[in-house]
This record gives sequence, structure tokens and C-alpha cells, in this order.
Amino acid sequence: MKAAPIYLSVLCLTLGFLFGFSPAEKKSKATWIWQSETIGEDKQHVLDFCKQSEITLIYLRVDMNKPYDYYRSFIRDAAAQGIEVHAVAGHPAWALASNQQRMLKIVQWVKKYNEAVTSAGERFKGIQLDIEPYLLPQWETERERVIREWQSNIKVFTAELQKDGQLHSSLAMPFWLDDIPTPGDPSVPLSKWLMSRFDTICIMAYRDKLDGPNGLLALVEQEMEQADELERRVLIAVNLKELGDDHASFAEEGVDEMNRVLQQLPDRLAQHPSYAGQAVHDYRRWKEGVQVLPEKPEPATLYRGTYIWRAETLETEGDEILSFARENGVNLLYVRIDRERPFSMYRDFVRKAQGEGIEVHAMGGHPVWALAPSKGKILALVDWVKAYNEEAAAAEKFRGVHLDIEPYVMPQWRENRESVLRQWMGNMQAFISEAKAGGLEASIDMAAWLDNTPTPGQPDTPISHWMIERLDHTTLMAFRDHADSIVGLVENQLKYADSIGKKLVVAVETKESHEGKFVSFYEEGMGEMNRQLKQVTELLKGYSSYMGQAIHAYEYWKNGKE
Repeated sequence: MKAAPIYLSVLCLTLGFLFGFSPAEKKSKATWIWQSETIGEDKQHVLDFCKQSEITLIYLRVDMNKPYDYYRSFIRDAAAQGIEVHAVAGHPAWALASNQQRMLKIVQWVKKYNEAVTSAGERFKGIQLDIEPYLLPQWETERERVIREWQSNIKVFTAELQKDGQLHSSLAMPFWLDDIPTPGDPSVPLSKWLMSRFDTICIMAYRDKLDGPNGLLALVEQEMEQADELERRVLIAVNLKELGDDHASFAEEGVDEMNRVLQQLPDRLAQHPSYAGQAVHDYRRWKEGVQVLPEKPEPATLYRGTYIWRAETLETEGDEILSFARENGVNLLYVRIDRERPFSMYRDFVRKAQGEGIEVHAMGGHPVWALAPSKGKILALVDWVKAYNEEAAAAEKFRGVHLDIEPYVMPQWRENRESVLRQWMGNMQAFISEAKAGGLEASIDMAAWLDNTPTPGQPDTPISHWMIERLDHTTLMAFRDHADSIVGLVENQLKYADSIGKKLVVAVETKESHEGKFVSFYEEGMGEMNRQLKQVTELLKGYSSYMGQAIHAYEYWKNGKE
């Protein structure tokens, strides 16, 4: 008669597989904490917010340089509130075979940490990967190779995680991977292959409405069916971070509207046993409502900026640059990035500059960056800045990314201007989207005379207006040596920027020019430049869009004649 309970157990298990997770199972409510310093500086605020928001799961980015004790009390106190803490880590390059060991370090660290702590309530419950290889330039040129290497890395990661069976595995994944076939098995969508390797999938269903062909429910339907079949748990993730597309985030609608939409998910997805809850990206944006960029008061004075083109000078003459900035009232620096240089070189300089009240933006550019094949170079720069900012302290972060492209110096500009413009526009859309996704201001240098160049497909819209509308601020290269001429070049742009609430910086030249003596202040000297720029400010002070001036560039300005 002992067999009866066994049959009953088998029956229950079978029903569980047939009907999925029990309706009584409590759904997760998750968020991400990307700044690991938050749990030290604001531990109680984090826990209070989690209690108020009914959060039951935190994906916490781990700084492996911090001692184990840094995490123990937070995880213990979170567990006491019924909150699981999972480590989260990732980088687009972790999809590549060359970075497999870098990816495995997080598994090794979490396992060693869990072994070192004495209480089960102080341990990480799982690890989430957030890799997103589609941000790599190789995704456009070698997609199948990238996917194959990503698959291989994931197999190794999950095998390592499963060795002792103690850690839950999860993956953050965009909803559109159901449109990409698995290499070698094209009948299987990549989304399904990925789901089959993890315990839980967080689908980045970044939309601000539920219904309609572009609504959240329609976009995740195929993944939900795949997860039902595979008996995997799915969390539906939404975003509060401002993104390039308004419909992809609740940044504009706000937290109340997001909550209203999320409250409907359990009923609307009740037919899917795989539905296991929801996630909100991320804690900081959620807590602050819609705040996207680090809070910064409007400057008491206008910008007075300059350009640092040689990255190595930050190391060789950093103090001299800051002394020059103090003497000349500089409070904005565009600093060219050499990605071969270590982060530490930039950290020191940016920290000192911010201590002097100077805002620092990372810079890069080349005329060919306007062409479609160079989009990857732009995104590589943005990715570098995002990676740098993730590791940097608050006082060491770059405020934004600034591009100096100037495609009109290329022969293609004369040969097929419309084609160049269309490619430039496409690259700028990708740049702006990625910069905003990283919480970075997006800005560019742009010739002031581009207000006479029509936008392809929109002949009544100057290309300069198209750019100004999309960027956080635009620096107009008004390279003239007299106030009236400078103002004449930029005034139409300022009027337009006023009308849409955008900001403009007016830039002048100090480098010797062979285009005519009226282009640069090289001949007149720096004293005359200062007098003319003072007049420019007086003439433009009525424009709310006027943000200040930039002088091109530090090395010419400091050596300019008086």
C-alpha cells in the first residue's frame, strides 16, 4: 500500500508540468541596482523603497574589488524582508570567445563568496547575465560568428553554474530575438535556444503600452509560448530610463502610468504558466521617478569651453590644463578619447576637473564617421564611455559623448551629398539612442552654415534643424573673427532651438586657417577674441537656447598671441 503516495506524487508532478507553475506561486517583482556603492551608502533607503514597492528580487551588479563583508549585511537584511539578491554582470564583448574567462570570473567570485559566508541568508541566490552582443559592431558584419561564440560562452557559463546546483541562472534578453534563427538550426528561434539554457528569462519588453501591434503583449507572445513549452520562468521587464524612442520607456509617462500598466500583467498573461512576474529597469530611475541624467543645477554662468585633442596631455600636462582653465574661466571640456589608454588616466583628470567645477565630455570623430560602415566606430566609443562610467566613481564620470565628424570635407560630399547625409543621419540616430541608453548627453560639432542644407526627404527642413532637434546640445562652429559675423551665422539656429527648447554652444577658431583671415582669431590674438566674444554674449543673451561659447582648441588657444 506504500505505492499509493508515490502514484499521487507522480500525478501531482505530471499536473504541474501540464499546467505550469501553480497559480498560488508568488510572482516576483524585480529591479536592477547597477551602482554597487548604493547598498553601502544608502542601504536603508534601498530596503525601505523595496518594501514600499513590494520588490522581492534584486539583480545587483557586483564590484569584485569590494570585500565580502560589504555585501553580507545588505543581503542578510534583504533576505529578512523576503528579498532575494542575485548578482548581475555582463558586457557586449562577453559574447565573444576571447572574453569567456572574463565572463566566468563572476561565477567564480560568487561561488567563493557564498562558500566564505557562514549564513545561508547572506548568500547570493543566483547570477544573471546581461550581455547584449547586438551592441557590438561585429553584430552587423559577422552576426552568425558572434551568435555562435555567444552560444558557446553561455554553454560554458551555465555548465559552471550548475556544477553544485546551488545558484539560479537567468538572462536578460530583448523581445526581438524570436526573429533571429539559431545558427545550424534555423527552425529554432534564437530566443528559444537561449531560454532552454536558463532557469529564468527577463524579457526586455521595452514598451509603454500593453495593446496594439507594437504593444508589449504582442511583442512577447511568441517568447511566452516558447517558455511555456520549455517550462521556464519569465519576468517581463519594462524601462523607466529615457531612450531614443519614446514608446520604449515610461520615462515620459511616469511611475504612476507604469504601475497602472504593470498591474494588468498578471491577468493579461494568466494563460501562460511561464509568467513569473515583472521587473523594472532600474532602481535609480524608479526611485527618482523619471530622472535620467545625474542631477545638475543649471550653471550660474554660461559655458566657456575648449577642446583637448591629444588624450595623452591629460597625463603629461593635466595640472597645466586645469591651471589654464582656471585662468580663462573654462567650465566645459571636450576631451578626445584614446581607448588604448587606461581608465585610471581619465579618472584622475576628470575628478580634478569636476573639483574645479568643470564639466567633461568624452570626444571622438572623423569625417568618415558620417558613413554607414563607420557606425560601429561611433558605438564603440559610446560603449567605451559607458564601461568607463560604470567603473568610475560619481566624481570621475564623463557627462556625455561629443562627436566631431564634419563630412563636408570629404569628396563624397560633393559627389553624392544626399547619400552622405542619409548615412550621417542613420549614424546619428544610433549614436543618440546608445548615448541616452547609457545616461549620457549626446552632442556634436556642426558647421553653422548647414542651415542652408535641406534634409533628405524633408526639403523644407534644414539638416541643422534635424540634428538640433535630436541632440542634447549642439556646438555650432561659427568660425569668424568678428561678433557681428558670428551672430549672423548662428542667429537662425538659435531661434529654432528656442522654439523647441534645445541648447546651443557657439564655437570659434584660434588655429591658423588657410581659408581666409576672417575665419580664425589667429591673426587678431586672444585679447581681441575675448573682446569679440563678450559682444557675442551681449548680442545673444536674449536667446534661451544660448548656452555659451567654446574655443577651438586648447593647444592653439594657450599658444595664441595676445
